[in-house]
Amino acid sequence: MAVQSMTGFARFDGAAAGCQFAWELRSVNGRGLDLRLRLPSGFDAVEAIVRKRGAEALSRGNVSINLTVTRVGMAETFRINEELLATLIALAQRHSGTPGIADASLDGLLNVRGVVDVVEHVPDDDERKAFEGELAAAFEQALAAFVAARRSEGEALERILSSQIDEIERLVGEAERLPARSAEAIKAKLLDQLEVLFGRDDIDPARLHMEAALIATKADVREELDRLKAHVAQARELLAGKVAVGRRLDFLAQEFNRESNTLCSKSNDTALTRIGLALKAVVDQFKEQVQNVE
Repeated sequence: MAVQSMTGFARFDGAAAGCQFAWELRSVNGRGLDLRLRLPSGFDAVEAIVRKRGAEALSRGNVSINLTVTRVGMAETFRINEELLATLIALAQRHSGTPGIADASLDGLLNVRGVVDVVEHVPDDDERKAFEGELAAAFEQALAAFVAARRSEGEALERILSSQIDEIERLVGEAERLPARSAEAIKAKLLDQLEVLFGRDDIDPARLHMEAALIATKADVREELDRLKAHVAQARELLAGKVAVGRRLDFLAQEFNRESNTLCSKSNDTALTRIGLALKAVVDQFKEQVQNVE
């Protein structure tokens, strides 16, 4: 499985058994998998199939699955209420010839409400099962298109994430090469500051060496840089994997953020601070993009 996005859309239109239907799937980010189904009443068997297949094909995201069904081209059948018609005929015959009342006609009696009803075709069990099979097969095609759409967005996401990981690695390498990180550079900087305050003659070389070593120890970011490099390697491994990696990338983004914050807090040099701030900016962008990964 390549990287897949949690956002996607697909629609499939079809026709069967005198009906037009449409499956529509759309999704947005979510911490887990939330399938929200909206099907017309009476399609419980199809709903069970859809829920099962959706859970098998998807692992994360808030997914809306809608089905619309419209009956078209169905021949109308009519049912005559014989009992009511007979009652009306008898009533008309009884009052035939009554002054001021015209004789009733058959077409007039048929227009009386309730005498003639339009009856919709009610499919039998075999017809219903066949239609449900058509809907389930159409959903498979809609689901395949939906997964393909999420995968296509995932490919774009993967390129963005890879470039951000490359930038993190570049900044880590730049920080490693900074001369200001060395104990000698820290000692020289401390000496310059002390000379301004006290003059060179009042500086104890042994004390200077001890203070420089202490500052260097506190300001050492070797451990943070090593962990950042390890996180870079792990991120690349996850992107190259065959399983859903969204949750693990999200955790890794938090680790990137923690190390970049520590690096900035330990910085004793403007160049390292600049790199740390640039690193934090890239990590924030990485975290934002990871939120879209399944």
